[in-house]
Amino acid sequence: MSEFTHLGKGRKIIDGLEKVLGQAQYVADLEFAGMLHVKLVLSVYAHAKIRALHLADAKAVDGVVAVLTAEDLPTRHKIINSRSSAVLAKDVVLFAGQPVVAVVAKTAEIASDAAMLIDIEYDELPIVPDMKAAREDQIIVWQRGVPKEGADLTALHGDTSAGASEEKSGSNILETRNFSRGDVTAAFASADIILEHTFRTPWVHQAYLEPHAAVVVPGIELTVYSSTQGQFAVRSEVARLLDMPERKVRVVPMTVGGGFGAKYGLIEPLVAAIAVVLNKPIKMVLTRSEDMITTTPAPATEFRARLAATASGQLLALEADVDMDNGVFPFGFGGIVAMLFGGTYKCPNFRASIRQLSTHKPQGGAYRAPGAPQVSFVLESLVDELIRRVGADPIEWRLQHAVEAGDPTGTGATWGGIGMRDVLLQAKTHPLMTEAREPNVGVGIAVGAWGGAFSPAGAVCRIEPDGTVRLQVGSVDISGVHSSLVLVVAETLSIDPEQIELVQGDTNMGPYAPASGGSQVTVSVSGAVLDASNSVKQQLLKLAASELEAHIEDLELKNGQAQVRGVPDKGITIAKLAGIAQRKAGGDGPIVAEGRSAMKSGAPGFAVHLAKVHVDPETGFVTPLAQVAIQDVGFALNPTLVQGQMHGGTAQGIGMGLYEAMRYDEVAGHSTANFLEYVFPRATDIPPLETIMVQNPSDSSPFGARVVGEPPLVPGAAAISNAIFDAVGVRILELPARPETIWREMQEQEQAKGEG
Repeated sequence: MSEFTHLGKGRKIIDGLEKVLGQAQYVADLEFAGMLHVKLVLSVYAHAKIRALHLADAKAVDGVVAVLTAEDLPTRHKIINSRSSAVLAKDVVLFAGQPVVAVVAKTAEIASDAAMLIDIEYDELPIVPDMKAAREDQIIVWQRGVPKEGADLTALHGDTSAGASEEKSGSNILETRNFSRGDVTAAFASADIILEHTFRTPWVHQAYLEPHAAVVVPGIELTVYSSTQGQFAVRSEVARLLDMPERKVRVVPMTVGGGFGAKYGLIEPLVAAIAVVLNKPIKMVLTRSEDMITTTPAPATEFRARLAATASGQLLALEADVDMDNGVFPFGFGGIVAMLFGGTYKCPNFRASIRQLSTHKPQGGAYRAPGAPQVSFVLESLVDELIRRVGADPIEWRLQHAVEAGDPTGTGATWGGIGMRDVLLQAKTHPLMTEAREPNVGVGIAVGAWGGAFSPAGAVCRIEPDGTVRLQVGSVDISGVHSSLVLVVAETLSIDPEQIELVQGDTNMGPYAPASGGSQVTVSVSGAVLDASNSVKQQLLKLAASELEAHIEDLELKNGQAQVRGVPDKGITIAKLAGIAQRKAGGDGPIVAEGRSAMKSGAPGFAVHLAKVHVDPETGFVTPLAQVAIQDVGFALNPTLVQGQMHGGTAQGIGMGLYEAMRYDEVAGHSTANFLEYVFPRATDIPPLETIMVQNPSDSSPFGARVVGEPPLVPGAAAISNAIFDAVGVRILELPARPETIWREMQEQEQAKGEG
């Protein structure tokens, strides 16, 4: 790859200073004249009939403007079949945490106090609390199937519609998707080695710092200020539920305090409906507990997985029956699970059946690489066990079986150019693989991947007479991606990135862009930015040729001016050219261009993690000692930000592996509804992190960039699980790896040795 001036060089984020100084504006910071505040009353039952609502005491509180139920809203006739459509409960609540009543008052404090005065009488109904009960089908969540209406947001996160799909009424199976290739039955019949385990992963919350928040201002158009990853998705859902044309809904994306797949418009339809009814600006900011109770964490999973191999360790077949506890509404990632489970290693025979099960819990949702960390945990545990069984080298076995371009994924598609072998070769020479081990210290290795979404996108670039270059995009920046996009313009126009002002447009003013999920924004939008800036470059050179009386072929852009190639003294600044363009009669007009792009295929990213841990033999407590993340990033437009993504994803993988789990009691009530009970790693729990970027450019995206945000999370928990086995010989079958589980297994091992 040719040398660049700005691209590929680490650079700070463009909005870093305003965030550090507290100047960045979040939804909670917004104030409008006459604005009212909303407090929700959430159901304490997972399934119950609403017998009576006693609202008089709340309505009598000074400062309360309205106390609203489902029948008071314009959404009253809409079918409730998703979390965003569950505006307020109608007659029956379907999960603990479902909104039932909205109290609207002049201040948030008054609304909160009044909400405590509301008494709701319920008749409790039988519940389906977990996957075991769901499979028994003694109680059916949706007896006649889930009502059909509305949009499926799964594709925003990179899921695929491939695979035979079955829907079943009169059952708690929302959907079954089946995938296969080869003859799995024959492969297992001929195998020398068969490994079989049941693996479980829990519900996991995205644990963003900023809870869900929205402000809606009515007027000629309904303006929605949202902490969202996808402004166009929010616009569509608000318009749909309120029966409004999309052109009458304007969504303004605000600074986002973390999303990780969870912020696609859960509360905006409700806040918008209240604003329409009262014709006043309305603000709602969830508390931490409300957010954890009523939003969409990653679903729990159960994998009944099998592996078949020859005596020498040659992989013959993989098979999995997967259940996903998706809560009360469907939102599955069966395509992602199948793609990666059957598409990470060369394997001629593969079968997977992935079922979405319905329970009386909040809807499951996306969490950074949805479904992929769970697959890596299961697959890499089986692979690790096989490698140990046959005495193979852990890197060499993986290199032998690593998928390459042209190999099938688990959905039947084929991989394009990928870098799984490249990251494994980097891992092979890492000191962690060869250093001597102390007692109860282990090193684990695991591979993870993310196929990645991609979408068409637009961008607008223009130059002002003062030399400022304005780049307008419609993407939401949740990870610093905009700080990479400005480097594309700086490189194309040969200017200092400080000259570029990036404008994040709303749904009225911003060019279309995909939602910031599935690691798709950089690869999708950078092409549009490149197209726009290249067009601006040609406009500048054409005008400069006229002004300098030179052939356009002899000109170049360098250091902020158009000049005769190799003759900097004969040049004219882009600022002056922009001024001329705006004044010149009969010319081509102002320097401005719209760029567009639409990728034909994705730019998948593979990662391998090495985890080093110590396991206390007396307690089973695991101390992470080191974690190495090696990732094929294609080409890092801004290495500083890529490294930050790798650090963050690795830390979250450690959280999944050792700490994080949402717990529900026997009646599907929450027992981890705040950051006191919900445990995730603190700064002191994160070991030294090493990141190694492998740059194997993709042939499908601008500059060869690959998906970056998802892969660093995927193999983290699996690597830790394998490291625990390396340290003390305990195979983890359920995440997170709890000390009591490890200790108990260690005691059973000691007892077995004594009996032997």
